[in-house]
Amino acid sequence: MNTLKRRAAMQTRSASSARRDTPPGNPACVLGPGQDCRHALVDDQANQRLFAYEQGVRARFAGIVDMLRGISALQHESDFEHQAQRIALQRLQWELPSELLRNAWVRGLDMRALHAHCQFHAARQCVRLAAQEQAPWRDALPLQASLLAECGFHTVDISPCADGRLQGVVPYVLRMAQDEHVLVKAYAGAMFDVEADMADWAQRELERLNGGFDHLPGARQGLRYLKIAIYHFSSADSTRQGCAFHASNDRQAVESAAARLDELRVAIERSYGVGAAPDVLLIGLDTDLDALRIHLPDGDGDVNAYRYVDTAELYRDSLGLDAREARERIAARVDELQHMDGWGQGYGTMHDGMRRLVLALAEANLSQIEYVIRHHAGRYAVLGHDEEFVCAGETLPELQLRNLFYFAHLDTVEEGAADLDVGMRIFRGLNLRQGLSVPILVHFTYSSRVPGSRERAELRARRVRDAIVARYQALAEQGLLHCRMALSDRQGQECCEFLQDPDTGSGH
Repeated sequence: MNTLKRRAAMQTRSASSARRDTPPGNPACVLGPGQDCRHALVDDQANQRLFAYEQGVRARFAGIVDMLRGISALQHESDFEHQAQRIALQRLQWELPSELLRNAWVRGLDMRALHAHCQFHAARQCVRLAAQEQAPWRDALPLQASLLAECGFHTVDISPCADGRLQGVVPYVLRMAQDEHVLVKAYAGAMFDVEADMADWAQRELERLNGGFDHLPGARQGLRYLKIAIYHFSSADSTRQGCAFHASNDRQAVESAAARLDELRVAIERSYGVGAAPDVLLIGLDTDLDALRIHLPDGDGDVNAYRYVDTAELYRDSLGLDAREARERIAARVDELQHMDGWGQGYGTMHDGMRRLVLALAEANLSQIEYVIRHHAGRYAVLGHDEEFVCAGETLPELQLRNLFYFAHLDTVEEGAADLDVGMRIFRGLNLRQGLSVPILVHFTYSSRVPGSRERAELRARRVRDAIVARYQALAEQGLLHCRMALSDRQGQECCEFLQDPDTGSGH
């Protein structure tokens, strides 16, 4: 395996070159005017089902504002509380806090608190209905655990950027089924915690050694752990709509993610011996189009900022071909890039299992590119942020949709301050500018198999909630910050269960 020394030398050469600051990006739209999008490798039925799910979730949140505007006009009616609850139940399927309605005729409605309350309940409803609402498309996703195992991987650990535009990256963009073999932990800028990932790798390797993955295809030949980092960029507005953590500097985003993957591999090899390091894969996401840059590992397993396959180009180049011809064209392009010269040159070619996975990811992403073409006019109308709330702590894996929420991964506010501050900066432009508060859902999971796990998770949630309020005290005192705490059982039935908070009516 290569060391960070080779990576540093490569970055020095690229920094001193006369090339642009970033590798060539995708155009604003994949297709030109009048071009038809009927690609032979696209699963149109899955696209229709995913779009129906997207519409349902969006409508659940969009209905909140209409409902609140409606009851706002009734707040001076004599039976206002009764009318407001009836409207809320009819339109949203949950009740509003009676204490906020009861004295509205005296103090006026606290619309900020009501809006935050509805955001939290909409999120919980999406989580609780996820199994039912995602069933039509979940099993149809092409990248299932069996395929990943056939490519040689027992676990795929994915760290996308915490940006809300990447919240649907696994089922939509990658078309990968998220189950116990696919771990997803988002971090601002895709800057995952190396020590935490080492612990995750060690746990999964222990499970492998104990026969926990013997049921998977290829287990006898030996399965490996795969770490994927996903950075993002904007092809239409690279200087403003790129990664906020990296100040929309695309070069910094890609090279930082690549360096973090190297750090993980070096750390594991130094700790557990040569050959122990997991495979790694670097992926870039154009959040305007949902097209990918899949950076191709070389024979040593190293990735490079300039050696990647662009799925938008693959879509255009293989459009009009039949399925067999399209697959051959894609495979030929991947093999051509593996042998490229210049800044992207590697040391040999990736192993067969990784090549098969790269081809599967590239083909699956073609469906998402056409999804954006057909259902979002070729490019998302909102290129930037449009999240509904912030989730802090541990993510809600059931919520799988672009720009639904911003995620701040943390155990304590101190260690996750950078992620949380990025989210708050985003919501200053989204909610605070409109006079609405920032809704933050503090969510942690626990294991009902472990005695005392729920109690410890609750204490952690309360500590994090209190620390968030203290960090943004001025906003909380003005009613511009609302926090709610929730817990989920990793093995049991409890799912996004709200914790009772004696301060519910105090603004935080």
